Amino acid sequence: MMLNSCVTLTPREHGLYSKVGKGDVPLSHIVDQENRTAWITEKVNLAKSQFMDGINIDIEQAVEEGSPEYHALTDLVTETTEAFHREIPGSQVSFDVAWSPKCIDKRCYDYVTIAESCDLLFVMSYDEQSQIVGDCIAMANAPLSQTLDAYDQYLNLKIDPKKLVMGVPWYGYDYPCLNLSQEGICSIAKVPFRGAPCSDAAGKQKTYKWIMKQVNISISGRLWDNEQQAPYFNYKDQGGRIHQVWYDDPQSICPKADFVKARSLRGIGMWNGNILDYGDELVARQETAMMWNALLGC
Repeated sequence: MMLNSCVTLTPREHGLYSKVGKGDVPLSHIVDQENRTAWITEKVNLAKSQFMDGINIDIEQAVEEGSPEYHALTDLVTETTEAFHREIPGSQVSFDVAWSPKCIDKRCYDYVTIAESCDLLFVMSYDEQSQIVGDCIAMANAPLSQTLDAYDQYLNLKIDPKKLVMGVPWYGYDYPCLNLSQEGICSIAKVPFRGAPCSDAAGKQKTYKWIMKQVNISISGRLWDNEQQAPYFNYKDQGGRIHQVWYDDPQSICPKADFVKARSLRGIGMWNGNILDYGDELVARQETAMMWNALLGC
């Protein structure tokens, strides 16, 4: 069975970087112990052959609490960590989790046991509009208050803060507006997702590089939402349709980085490092430097 695998560079202590593989597998497949062991063995052997430092398990499938898949996922993390630590001393096993532990996207995982089993949880504090249960409108990818409250939810589960890495988005969402009200509210198409009537799937993900170019030719220029603590702008496409783009920039990321330090979390990361503008143009270089610096806090 061919399984998804890629290489990711992740920050580690003392300014060093680790090269880790990415692991994903259908949970129905690894309910069977034999299949699960085979998957782990394959990943360990791959890591050894490629001189990797560990694995990032990125499984974002819906799981019902108490189901066979629920227990299989927990066992997968535990057994993967044990195997990597045994076969590759000093290796790191991380697991990607949703921005909140409250069954986001129906991902009802055993977060406490998983956190105890692996080296760290990478909290994906983005795509927070994947399930919109209120008005179908464009909103921030990672509203500040909602984002930070979710970390308190993880910490209230007695998860060690040193197991939590905050992931911030270096991309945004471009929403075609069905209607743009006088107050600037952009109504979006109803695209259901995992039980919610609306979702950010009504928009398209856009890189920070694209956003920085588009905002300069937008009809509104950069705007700021005080409630969500996030920037956005409006533009017209070639057909005359109005779009609203929500994203994160240094102003919205800095307070999140400050929170990481204030709560003594493990660290901060981004998705992903290659979507900034690394060209030679002076303005682009400045914008890119500011995004990297924002990870250090305000």
